Order: sequence, then structure tokens, then C-alpha cells
Amino acid sequence: MKAYLLDPAVARYVIEHTTRPDPLLERLAEETAEVAASNAGMQISPDQGRFLTMITKLAQPRVAVEVGTFTGYSSICIARGLTGGRLHCFDVSEEWTSVARRYWAEAGVADRVTLTLGPALETLAAFEETIDLAFLDADKVNYPGYYELLMERLRPGGLLLADNTLRRGWVADPAHDEDTTVDIRQFNDLVMEDPRVTVVMLPVADGLTMIMKN
Repeated sequence: MKAYLLDPAVARYVIEHTTRPDPLLERLAEETAEVAASNAGMQISPDQGRFLTMITKLAQPRVAVEVGTFTGYSSICIARGLTGGRLHCFDVSEEWTSVARRYWAEAGVADRVTLTLGPALETLAAFEETIDLAFLDADKVNYPGYYELLMERLRPGGLLLADNTLRRGWVADPAHDEDTTVDIRQFNDLVMEDPRVTVVMLPVADGLTMIMKN
């Protein structure tokens, strides 16, 4: 778990009281840690995975979108929650998404996932479907651009989930001026000032913001 914001004892308690991932997701996490090394932290945590599956089942999207797929953990969790809909994944890396493709097939969800490779600011701009549910977990400097493209396509009542919005809690410290923290802080302010949405920021993992289009 990316329990950066919790006391270690509380974090352990949360782990113990959250349904554990199945063996396939555990193997994916292990392989990601092995092959991605220092980049492995880009993968969501198991509690986030459970949350994504549950929220997808509740929302019952016809069209779901993920920006930032990496090795496929979050996309499997979303795809497993679909009940007849389709997940469109946008990523720039053939290397990492080749891992995702293998696990999509093994998980039995490959038939409900479409992967588009390329800079998402360009590929999303060409996406013409109305979106019901979106998950944003890509390069933070471009969050505002991804957000606007997703909002333009998100239906009223649709949900956008943005990851890493607490940045280990550093966003609350004005003295912390590392580039990515500044990017996330500016994104958070942008969302809060947007009259088109209703927002709830959850202290899950590294911060997960739920954004509903009014």
C-alpha cells in the first residue's frame, strides 16, 4: 500500500481489513517490481485496485477511459468491474503496455480493452466517444491538459478519478516546491475552481480525487 499519509499501525489495519488482490494481480505487482525497478511506484496500490473495481461496478459505464496504463494493474481492476462496457487505455509506452497486454489476456479481459499508443494529449483529442468513467494516472505536468480533454467528453454525472493528488502530503506544505508537487498543487486548485464539477478528495494511498461533472 502507498500509505504515505497514515500511521504505520493504521496502515496495517487497513491492509488487514481490505479484500486482498487475487494471485494474478499479485504476480503482476511482483513482475512490475522486478522489471520496472525504480518506476514500479507508478503502479497503483491493492486498496486502490479494489476501489476501482467497486466504483466501476457501481457506475456501470458504457465507455471507460484510462490515461496512463503502465503494466496494467489499474486497467485490469477497471475492466473487471465492467458489465458490458469497454475500457479505452491511453499510454505512450510499448514496453510497459506489452506487460499489460499479457495480463489482460490471462485475466480474461482483453476483449473489453482497447489500447491506443501515443502522446495522450494528441490521441485523446481524436477520441470522439462520450465518457462515463475516467481514471487519470499519467505524467503530472500534463494533468491540466488531460483533465480538459476528459471533461469535454465526460457526460453529466460522469466520474473522473485522478491519482496522486496528495503527493505524499507535500501539497499541503507551501515550502515544498519540487516540480511534481507544484504541478499537482496547481492541478488541485484548477479542479476546485472549476464550476462544472463537484469534488471529493480522498486520502487513499497517495491521494485520489473523485470529480463528478455536474
